Formats: sequence, structure tokens, C-alpha cells
Amino acid sequence: MAAGCGHPQARAAGDTTVTLEYGGLQRQYIIHYPANRPQGLLPAVLAFHGGGGNAQNMAGSFGFDKVSDAEGFIAVYPNGYEKSWNDGRGDDTNASAADIDDVGFVGAVIDRIIADDSVDPARVYATGMSNGGMFTEDLGCRLSGKLAAIAPVAGPLPQVDQSACAPTHSLPVLEIHGTSDPIVPYDGGVVRVTSGHHGPGSSPVLSVDATQQLWREKNACDAATTTQLAQRTDDGTTVTLQSSDCANGSKVQLYSVANGGHTWPGGPQYLPQALVGKVTHQFDATEVIWRFFAQFHA
Repeated sequence: MAAGCGHPQARAAGDTTVTLEYGGLQRQYIIHYPANRPQGLLPAVLAFHGGGGNAQNMAGSFGFDKVSDAEGFIAVYPNGYEKSWNDGRGDDTNASAADIDDVGFVGAVIDRIIADDSVDPARVYATGMSNGGMFTEDLGCRLSGKLAAIAPVAGPLPQVDQSACAPTHSLPVLEIHGTSDPIVPYDGGVVRVTSGHHGPGSSPVLSVDATQQLWREKNACDAATTTQLAQRTDDGTTVTLQSSDCANGSKVQLYSVANGGHTWPGGPQYLPQALVGKVTHQFDATEVIWRFFAQFHA
């Protein structure tokens, strides 16, 4: 059973690690309660780490706690199985190879935070990086009934997930991807470093453009318009925003980072540029993601 399940009104700002038994495994997630939390039910953002990472990395690297404190949402950082998520790519990830029911686990986490942590069931959002981004895409396809919007970073939809992608409502989607990503190719294909093979994978992902097109079709969107973001700094990157208005007031958007790498915009250069490419500082992905999420409820 879960640990750390106190009465929701007793929650103070800070972090708690919760253990949840699911699928015969002891699974964990970190939950951050905002400082000066408002009264009533709160939004929640689930943030999924990349392959080889963990919940602590995700919590510490990209500033969601800071935005949580400022904006009054709960940040939730689930831990993957053997530092990975089952995004459908078979042996390319440890969790997929072990056939871990991560979609079911996330559904159970959402149910638990709604029951125990004063979370608004109409304002639960998901984001993630790399393997966590691809998993976020799959959650949009398979768990949309519990999600109000998704925002995958550096993680297009795995090809294997395309045919069964069936969101139950018009799901707002914000994608962010660097055109020079050396790990997850912008134009699609196999992922070049995986947790399962520890090298190139064998199960391809869709291109960023094909992923955008899929979501536009699922959401009955208008044609996309493209605008160039104003330059904030001279860091060798530029950013275009593609945006489509969709059914029931939803949106599908893409921040395409020219010369951007396998990185989180506005985040740290967590590995050398020679390995993962450039971090753009033309915008802060965490702030952009929250502003996108805040527009929508299920």
C-alpha cells in the first residue's frame, strides 16, 4: 500500500516520497506541494524523467517545483522501472522489455493524488523528456480520460503506438523538439541511445511533423500557423511556434528549436554539447508548458 498518505489538509509545502504497490511491484513517486497553496482543489503536473534518469533528476533539473510554488499546482515525479518507461518500443527500454504496465501505474497514481492530495480531476497534466516524452505521447493516446493536456519534450510518438492511438476527447498537445537532436531524430527513425540496448534502438519513432499531424487529425484541428519567436539571446538557436486551433477549444502546438539538441529549453547543459547538442535559452520550457496547461481542463 502507499506510504505517506496523510489527510490532504495536513499537507505542507515540500516533497514527500510515496510508495504505491502496483502490478506486484513497489512503485514510487515524489510529490511536491506548493508553497502558500491556495484553498480548494489544485491542478497537478506529472513529469516523467528520461531513460537512464529518475524522479529525483526530473525534480531537480527543470524547475517545476519553483513554478509550482509560484502558480499553485502540485508537481508529481513518478519513478520508472529500471530508470525507464514502457512507451511501447519493445526491447528498446527496460520497462517495455519487461512489459511493465506503466499506463496502469500512472492511472493509479492519478487516482491516489485525487483521493489524498486535493487534486482537481479535471486539471491533471502530463509532461516528460525523451523516453518520458514518448511515454507522455502514449499516455495521451491511452489515458486521455484522466488527462487535460500533454506536453512531451524531445519525444515523438513511437510508431508502434500509432495504430491504437485513440484519445477519448480533444486533447491539447504541446510538443517541443530540437532539429539537431542527436538522440531522438527530429525526422523520425530509431532512437540512437536506449535504456534497453544501451545503444541504437530497433523500434522507430514518428517524425515530429508526423506526430503533430496525428494529433491535428485526432483533435479535428485547423491548419497550423507558424510564427518566429523573438530572439532573447545569441546562443545559436532560433525557435518557431506552430499552432493549430482544434475541436472543443483545444490546441496542438510545436516549439521547433533550430539547432537545438536533446535538451530541455531553459534547462541545464546536463551532458556535454558534443553528446546531447545545444540547450536553447530563447524560452523556458517549464514556464511555457505550465502556461499551456493552465488554459485547459478536462
